[in-house]
Amino acid sequence: MIGRDSNRAAPGSPVFAHLLAMSDRHGLFEHALLDEPRPDHGYCVDDVARALVVLLRETERPAELDGLVSTYLRFLEAAVDVDGRVHNRMDAGGTWTDAAALGDWWGRAVRALGAASVDLPSPSDRSRARIAFHRAASTRSPHGRAMAFATLGAVDVLGADPDDLCARALLLDGVASIAVPPDPRWPWPEPRLRYGNGALPEALLAGGTAMDDPRVVARGLAMLRFLLHVETRDGHLSVTGVGGRGPAQRSVQFDQQPIEVAAIADACARAFDLTAEPSWRDGVAAAWAWFTGDNDALTPMIELESGAGFDGLEAGGRNANRGAESTIAALGTYQQAARLGVLERVAP
Repeated sequence: MIGRDSNRAAPGSPVFAHLLAMSDRHGLFEHALLDEPRPDHGYCVDDVARALVVLLRETERPAELDGLVSTYLRFLEAAVDVDGRVHNRMDAGGTWTDAAALGDWWGRAVRALGAASVDLPSPSDRSRARIAFHRAASTRSPHGRAMAFATLGAVDVLGADPDDLCARALLLDGVASIAVPPDPRWPWPEPRLRYGNGALPEALLAGGTAMDDPRVVARGLAMLRFLLHVETRDGHLSVTGVGGRGPAQRSVQFDQQPIEVAAIADACARAFDLTAEPSWRDGVAAAWAWFTGDNDALTPMIELESGAGFDGLEAGGRNANRGAESTIAALGTYQQAARLGVLERVAP
């Protein structure tokens, strides 16, 4: 493992000790048994891409975190095949174990490479990321969430280079892939809420802004309001469990996944940046409060001393394993709460 030093990137940043401990020279291990990484389960692009986005938000990174950024960038570059499809799974020896495809990991890779092509400090590294972004963005996924993730990467590229035709085409296709809900009684583009739901309205918010289309932005805001309405109970977040949620399902669900809460935090943070409406900052505060114990099980879901996130909220408490996905979700929500000044609004 790279290290276990309790290391903050800068004042107001989360602790990245567990992320460091979960990483090695190849990438970021997917799973943990309690707080110990499980190398036998290998790595996945989904997690490496999410982690790279979180690290790129840190403007003052110590050398250890810069080392992770370099490792994760190499991992994503290697994952993108010549036709734009992306491998997802690598074993502990550094060998890809799956065929390149266009699942969610494709979208997350495009999202992370787009961000890296703008935010990395080295021009050569930005160029490497842009080349890999263009290769992956040359194709399209049939999956809605993958396209939503990729749309966010395209928006990042266009923010730095409005003339990037590859990113522009991806943006337009990504926004078009999010259907207008057919039933006003269920104003969501899918028949059921699934996972990481906040990514869909966030893609509309980001994409509509980049397109200078207020109607798309309004759709994103309406979807996000609906999501918060459905996933709030008694003043706290009560998010969709792993089984999903349909129109008739309004009771408390488990297992609740940290990725759902982090997606809400990201979407609400973007909505606040666009509108300055305090209610969206309150959404970020609710997401952070979920991690600190204001949730359906009254159980903290982050270990503040190490930055580790727990894998799922259960009726009787939590899954005590601290894998990559949950840790990245906790770290990313911490970042948004700190940036918007709601970090101290924690559960008693």
